[in-house]
Amino acid sequence: MILRALACLFLLASAVAAQDCREDTVHLKGHWGEARFAVEIADDDAERAQGLMHREHLPSSAGMLFVYDRPQRLSFWMRNTLIPLDLIFIDQTGTVKTVHHSAQPLDETPIPGGPDPLTHVLEINGGLAKAMGIAPGTLVRHPTFPASTAEWPC
Repeated sequence: MILRALACLFLLASAVAAQDCREDTVHLKGHWGEARFAVEIADDDAERAQGLMHREHLPSSAGMLFVYDRPQRLSFWMRNTLIPLDLIFIDQTGTVKTVHHSAQPLDETPIPGGPDPLTHVLEINGGLAKAMGIAPGTLVRHPTFPASTAEWPC
């Protein structure tokens, strides 16, 4: 009877965890605590090229997650982007490697993600990463991180 109850609890916990890990949500955790952002996904060339261009507002709990098929060096710019953004560069394990704080709107200067191969970039409102404590070493959870490499798998 006890084993059956434990099995049911495990299945329930697994179901809750699976619901929690959704395509439209990114979870972050670090020494500062945990956060969740509703995200749009940019996972093809056209979506990545458009990004958050021409938008005048981004809700504070929202962002855009750029997803790449293979680890590579990444660089972004703010062409036609009207709002300041924090760019959070993430490797294939879901570990934040670099944070660029408050990228200036409309600036076409390249913003490199650093020397490490990366697979994801999370863009959120400028100033939020610093205010929340998001920094290198923060872990990110999302279904696009392979369970075989993710530090915090779905």
